[in-house]
Amino acid sequence: MTLRHLRWMGVAAFAAGAVMLAGCSDRTQDAAATQSTLEKVKAAKKIRVGYANEAPYAFMRSDENQVTGEAVEIARVVLKRMGVDQVDGVLTEFGSLIPGLQAGRFDIIAAGMYVTPDRCKQALFSEPTYGVGEAFLVQQGNPKQLHSYEDILKNKDARLGVVVGAIEGDYAEKLQIPSEQVIVFPDPVSALSGVQAGRADAYAGTALTIADLMTKTKPKDGLERAEPFTDPVIDGKDVRGYGAFAFRNADQEFRDAFNAELTKLIGTEEHRKIVDPFGFSTAELPTGVTTAKLCAG
Repeated sequence: MTLRHLRWMGVAAFAAGAVMLAGCSDRTQDAAATQSTLEKVKAAKKIRVGYANEAPYAFMRSDENQVTGEAVEIARVVLKRMGVDQVDGVLTEFGSLIPGLQAGRFDIIAAGMYVTPDRCKQALFSEPTYGVGEAFLVQQGNPKQLHSYEDILKNKDARLGVVVGAIEGDYAEKLQIPSEQVIVFPDPVSALSGVQAGRADAYAGTALTIADLMTKTKPKDGLERAEPFTDPVIDGKDVRGYGAFAFRNADQEFRDAFNAELTKLIGTEEHRKIVDPFGFSTAELPTGVTTAKLCAG
């Protein structure tokens, strides 16, 4: 056999090997592309969750450089049971959480997000983990005597602070509070500063959010929680929000697997120990309320 023949055989063998490797690579990529989100996160044993830095639901603990909160810690336990060991947080403005989920920046929203009919059209929700009412943060002495959303409506000079994308903006709209009386802030800390500076006369948030903010203020800050406070009445019902985890509409298998473990946890002693450090008690349990009911309005 001549040297020329040997060279030709070597080139042919290399070409055949390259085709085989390319075929294997294509099959590997195709297999990865067809994997469901549930399969991907189980294989990787890690996941990214979107959060909006709102205590006590999900926030960065600066002294430990770690994301924590009611939603995040419940997610850690549930995902651990599913074989996912690592949970990484992706900080996102509240109003951008659902778009970020849909764009694939993360695979779960763990931010204590309320389940509402409008949001149910954009994402799948787990069963709720808590239920809570509303509250106002105001300047000390509550100069404009704001104890309800109705008080804002009655006082044309009163300005209500809300966080972008949060449910409180929806409440204000449904109660027909004029848009010029609603001041939108990017996050709760900015809203607190806005009330301090007089840009808003009250910041509306969940009772737990306001309670947490009050633990971080000092008397010199000149702020207080409006007491008493009356929850808004919308469509003839007192408002009480129920928070849950959100998933992409295509990820029903993932949501259902997550739900299977979540429902075993909620209401147990282990659950109580997880959420107690964040101010949650048995009073916030979502007893008898399901996501199906909340999505149906």
